[in-house]
Amino acid sequence: MKKDSRNRVTLSTHFSTPTSSSEDWISQAEAARIRRVSRQAISRLIKKGRFHILKIGGKVLLKRSEVKSYEPEQPGRPHK
Repeated sequence: MKKDSRNRVTLSTHFSTPTSSSEDWISQAEAARIRRVSRQAISRLIKKGRFHILKIGGKVLLKRSEVKSYEPEQPGRPHK
């Protein structure tokens, strides 16, 4: 943030990395349709940290590419 000559705060909207387009982010319901699972299953995967999320106005959005490429882990205890 910077202050101008009138002591007002100005914010820059320049991002050093390219931002994703709005089509890259989908709702939990859309993710559930893509994966053919329930919204609750998607919610559990989010809580386990399997997807990157973006929260906007209380809504949780997921990256479409991550949802499509997600491979479930094998059930059971990991081998040593």
